[in-house]
Amino acid sequence: MDLRHHMFVLGALVNATAGAMLIPFCFDMAMGAGQWWVFLQSAAIVGFIGTLLMIASRERIPSLNLRQALLLTVLIWVTMGAVGTVPFLVAPLDLSLAGAFFESMSGITTTGSTVLTGLDQIQPGVLLWRAMLQWLGGVGIVVMALSVLPALQVGGMQLFRTEAFEQSEKMLPRAGEIATAVLGVYGLITAGGFLMLLVAGMGPFDALTHAMTAIATGGYSTHDASIGYFQSASIDLAVIVLMILGSLPFVAFFRLRSLDFQSLIYDSQIRLFFFVLLGAIALMVTALLTREILPLGAAIQQASFNVVSIMTGTGFSTSNYESWGIFATLIVFLIMFIGGCAGSTTCGIKVFRFQVLFGHALVQLRTMLQPSGVFKLTFHGKTVSEAAVSSVTTFFVLFTSTTLVLALFLGLCEPRFDLSGALVSAATSVANVGPALGGLILQDGTASSVGPAGTFAQVNDTAKALMSVGMLLGRLELLTVMALFLPALWRD
Repeated sequence: MDLRHHMFVLGALVNATAGAMLIPFCFDMAMGAGQWWVFLQSAAIVGFIGTLLMIASRERIPSLNLRQALLLTVLIWVTMGAVGTVPFLVAPLDLSLAGAFFESMSGITTTGSTVLTGLDQIQPGVLLWRAMLQWLGGVGIVVMALSVLPALQVGGMQLFRTEAFEQSEKMLPRAGEIATAVLGVYGLITAGGFLMLLVAGMGPFDALTHAMTAIATGGYSTHDASIGYFQSASIDLAVIVLMILGSLPFVAFFRLRSLDFQSLIYDSQIRLFFFVLLGAIALMVTALLTREILPLGAAIQQASFNVVSIMTGTGFSTSNYESWGIFATLIVFLIMFIGGCAGSTTCGIKVFRFQVLFGHALVQLRTMLQPSGVFKLTFHGKTVSEAAVSSVTTFFVLFTSTTLVLALFLGLCEPRFDLSGALVSAATSVANVGPALGGLILQDGTASSVGPAGTFAQVNDTAKALMSVGMLLGRLELLTVMALFLPALWRD
């Protein structure tokens, strides 16, 4: 396969990223930060590489077939993760290559896990770059979910296929149209979030970075204490609104342009998302009140924020929910796999796949009780094909298997992990959630948390590299990456 057009696209993307690095450079210059040279040097390095790629592979971009689209999709995300690493290596952060790549991949996949400590003392440009990575990753996954994944029939995403995607060669031009529309909506919501956070009491810089990472459901903050740093109910509420908006399908926002509120209200995926979300909040409030950890008002505030953050895969925190007891911890562990709606910035398994899986199970039960009956699984008023059901089932199996295999290798490569630390660190990587649960057992016998109150800085480089791969697999819906290793894909 001729890869020149792939390299040309990647070169253009790398050059665009180099241009984006000039934004934190200008910001550091304006703020009088002494390390403004970090992003100027990074932009020069990245721009040089991108220009070489474009010159060496200059060619008209053809229509993409299935094989080319799969390969290009994976290459784009790997390249973005690699390019985003450069500022973290140039800046005096004392990060290894694996640590810098972990930070960049966590950003671009909107996972939110970090290896950085002392965020309150880090230069503003680096903090802005982390937010930009998550913002770009959020809009990137929406475009991919609305344009590429349905056409590739990844994990049941063909349920959201439109007529424009019936033929794979139409992917590229149609994706461009969708990208333009999504970027406009995404930018408007980000600007609205910035204004909301300003009104709620955040400073301009914090409001900008948190608006970008909240709508991307990424979770990078400018403070070690995350949103808990502000101790403000109004800020908590504003961030909750942004996280929920980022969890809704962006197609729903397009419908609102024509004032089509009815289809939004009756969307079964959206209704189930809010049903599960409110149910988890109610259970968490009950746990806090039963153990007398917080009074009613504070329990509702803390439970609402942290449940929304975990279920949407954002990863912000206002308190250490690990200290709320085993029942609350189990709730967090379960909802971290759910995610939001398809076609949103969230990660995880997605609500619609649970709908299809449990709907299929119900059909099988009814068929067993009434063998002569004819029962069909429907989604949004249309019959779900066997191929879509099989795709969803395959995704569930692969998601579970990948998480367990990654946990196995993490336990092998980082012997200081305890059982919960290895398992939940794997889960938080594949589900792209960010904060983990459990502890990392240190050599002196003391336990250091890798949960909401800690970071992954103490994890060794091999484990960081494995977790970076897990983040990529989870963000690209597993099948997109795994299909590249099937020999049948490369046969004519």
